Amino acid sequence: MKAMVLAAGRGERMRPLTDVAPKPLLPVGGRRLIEYHLLRLAAAGFREVVINTAWLGDMIEQALGDGRRFGLAITYSHERPEALETGGGIFRALPLLGSAPFLLVNGDVWTDIDFGALRRDPPGNSLAHLVLVANPPQHPRGDFLLERGQVSEGEGTRHTYSGIGIYRPELFAGCEPGKFPLLPLLRRAIGERRLTGELHAGRWYDIGTIERLKSLDAELSSASQVS
Repeated sequence: MKAMVLAAGRGERMRPLTDVAPKPLLPVGGRRLIEYHLLRLAAAGFREVVINTAWLGDMIEQALGDGRRFGLAITYSHERPEALETGGGIFRALPLLGSAPFLLVNGDVWTDIDFGALRRDPPGNSLAHLVLVANPPQHPRGDFLLERGQVSEGEGTRHTYSGIGIYRPELFAGCEPGKFPLLPLLRRAIGERRLTGELHAGRWYDIGTIERLKSLDAELSSASQVS
């Protein structure tokens, strides 16, 4: 199974840091944010990774190279002249990902999830299998319901989409090249009852602001000193 790391975002809320460096390359706990994903993917047995880029994308490729030092083979999907949003970015990268299900990981989250446990096809006829987490303070309402493994929308106990999931290329059937979001495709799959999910009870952080970056940096730096 291949993996794709989303790294094309501009990171507007993290300016001025992201004026000079793309968000996935920002240091946290003594390591670039995206490197945590790459090391965990390699440890989980993944060998081929696709990274999409847009804003300062050449810096990402220069920093990570071909992935050999992580035990990976990295291929880049550059989006120019502008980022294509999540849906459009994945669709553009599909020729690099192939026809089999792939793992998708947002480049601007940090998590202790075991990617190895996700190295499987989505169950049944599901088009995607999402990893959901408890709602963080900045997103108290959450995104989706999870009932007996089925992801849906509506009122009830909702959870937040972690930005991690297993996707079948068939989810993007009928799409055209260009800029478009992922959510409408997930909602279409929900309507067909073809979207499943699971809860991750471990650590997960959405690094969407400078304050959250500093908080995680302090936590990881403190933990490394103790160990």
